[in-house]
Amino acid sequence: MTRIPSKSEILQWIADNPGQTAKRDISRAFGLKGAAKVDLKRLLKELETEGRLEKRRKVFRDPDTLPPVSVLSILAPDRDGDLMAQPVEWGGDGPEPKILFIPRDGDPGLGAGDRILARLTAVTGQDYDYEARMIRRIAEAPQRILGIFRTGSGADGGRILPIDKGQEREWRVAPGATHGAKDGELVEAEQAGNRSRLGVSGARVVTRLGDPSGPRAVSLIAIHQHGIPDEFPDDVLAEAENAAPAPLEGREDLRDLPLVTIDPADARDHDDACFARPDDDPKNPGGHIIWVAIADVAHYVRPGSALDREARNRGNSTYFPDRVVPMLPDTLSGDLCSLHEGVDRAVIAVEMRIDAEGTKIGHRFTRAMMRSLASLTYEQVQAARDGTPSDTVLPMIDTIGHLFDAWAALDRARATRQPLNLDLPERTIHLSDEGKVTSVAFKERLDAHRLIEEFMVLANVAAAEELVKRRTPLLFRVHEEPTPEKIESLREVAQASGLVLAKGQVLQTRHLNRLLEQAQGSAVDELINMSTLRAMTQAYYHPQNYGHFGLALKNYAHFTSPIRRYADLIVHRALISAHGWGPDPKADGLSADEAEALEATGKHISTTERRSMVAERDTSDRYLAAFLSERVGTELSGRISGVQRFGAFVRLDETGADGLIPVRTMGSEYFNFDADSQTLTGSDTGVEIALGQRVTVRLAEAVPVTGGLMLDLLEIEGAAMPRGASSRRGRTPGRKPGRGQAKAAKIKRKVKRTRS
Repeated sequence: MTRIPSKSEILQWIADNPGQTAKRDISRAFGLKGAAKVDLKRLLKELETEGRLEKRRKVFRDPDTLPPVSVLSILAPDRDGDLMAQPVEWGGDGPEPKILFIPRDGDPGLGAGDRILARLTAVTGQDYDYEARMIRRIAEAPQRILGIFRTGSGADGGRILPIDKGQEREWRVAPGATHGAKDGELVEAEQAGNRSRLGVSGARVVTRLGDPSGPRAVSLIAIHQHGIPDEFPDDVLAEAENAAPAPLEGREDLRDLPLVTIDPADARDHDDACFARPDDDPKNPGGHIIWVAIADVAHYVRPGSALDREARNRGNSTYFPDRVVPMLPDTLSGDLCSLHEGVDRAVIAVEMRIDAEGTKIGHRFTRAMMRSLASLTYEQVQAARDGTPSDTVLPMIDTIGHLFDAWAALDRARATRQPLNLDLPERTIHLSDEGKVTSVAFKERLDAHRLIEEFMVLANVAAAEELVKRRTPLLFRVHEEPTPEKIESLREVAQASGLVLAKGQVLQTRHLNRLLEQAQGSAVDELINMSTLRAMTQAYYHPQNYGHFGLALKNYAHFTSPIRRYADLIVHRALISAHGWGPDPKADGLSADEAEALEATGKHISTTERRSMVAERDTSDRYLAAFLSERVGTELSGRISGVQRFGAFVRLDETGADGLIPVRTMGSEYFNFDADSQTLTGSDTGVEIALGQRVTVRLAEAVPVTGGLMLDLLEIEGAAMPRGASSRRGRTPGRKPGRGQAKAAKIKRKVKRTRS
């Protein structure tokens, strides 16, 4: 009689022979024939019922293992640069296995999310479970969707409503692809399959993110939507926890220098301190000595370490109203690298000499140890300047006076240099402990803010000049001049507003400042400031020096914020290497590999910076929409801030939020869009909607989950919005004869009046 194998023997065979797991293969392996095959079938069925085996296309396998040929999704490179992968389908009870993808010559380049059919080999003794070699590429990364899950009925799994503004398409989720999502949950999903006959695309839920109305969901949406890393890996946290305070040995002792930090009241870290005094050198009458000390992050974050790889990956910290996603773990950013009051802290400091007119006439860098005299807020320092110092600040009144005296000289140099002088108030969103918006206000610009800004600019210039002089590779902060096309667009906005931006000259910031001065205090003040900002190019990081147009500086690099910007850490390492500081400058200086990769690093961190800016802006929009959602139906005042074919944007006075007036809501008449003058003109009434106009609107809709605001236009420049006399649907009326010439003449008359 043929012996029937036990269940454990069957499981062992399947584990040892992953390529021979069909019932026929198992029967042959144990020599089973006739009725014995019936018993084998019964055992396999029992193992499947018990969840110890999984049947796929007449092949049995252990559900906690992967078949030898599997469909994988490629992950982002790990900290060692290796490509890892994950199975597209995993039914095991244990954790998902780790898979190392091993590329071969001739394999196509793969990126995160790409899918491949791969042959797997189980491995032991490694920190991964399988090695994968590609058989063929299946598809590029599927589209990712962030939205609200809505359960379906019957055999329908559900649908996802996207949260992106302007995206109205829904996504269908099959019953087996919901990942257990509940109705109303915020989910992250990816496109699956092709669009159906009804035009609805399929998707499968990848991650459940919880209640979209929760107190921290607003920033969480932005974090996931823009792919911002918000959890530190274990090895990064371990490195940070094991860090010890830097020793005094090999550093200049500046602990007796009365350096102070000046930050917002809610600052989460303090990475810069400053001090100033009159220069006692008779050769520099009226001059000043300025010290700026910056946290020595390079001592703790060494090239090639887990901390360094993660910091580079993040590129910068990202700031939201309810949280910060830091570049470095809090052990460093909030403690060892933060210049707390009365605590010894390692710094890289620069001593700068300026003359009476604020021109820098010398500087020197040093690696030092400092002890902050005080952690002050901008408001405390400003109050002392205005003659009402608090008891805390009173003993330091002379120190603060010297800071302002030095700043006054720098301000004179700034007036001569004439950097771009935009006046764009910054918004502050205040939240309750529950995460609800309690108020929205505009930050007051104090002289104390300007003081610190000018000190930091001077230190950044000194760092760039020092490294240029020593011929050491670095990352410059580059801001190129605007393109001729953007300047011409700005000139057209200026002319339409009755202002002048002269032609026929090499553009300098002083020319733009003259335009801003013309607009100052007028009805088009904010419009001209916003239009000038839009004309500017995006600043970026690069090892080649192309200057900084906006600051009107030839040499500029970021040095003053290494806790929150990777670019500054690169500059710190360059300074360490250039000066040969420490017993082994190669340990925490700029490595040869880093120097060779500066262009790639600059491109990467420029991208992460833009990513953070967009995420922060989107989060503010969502908070503002939540704040205004309780005021739907109320009337609000604002200005036209943008005009497009589909409608006009309005910046609301009270909150600074931007809302859209869709052209379809402006009345029954057609509106002709003129891209040159940026206007919408009613074909029946001739009413013109243009940039900078004062308007009264009604808040029609506020959607917190998308940040979208929809408005109804009620009044333009104090006059009620007229309604078209007819609705000539079916044909698009042409522009009225002579309208272009009339508009040009109107602009010419405005310009002439302004000049006279």
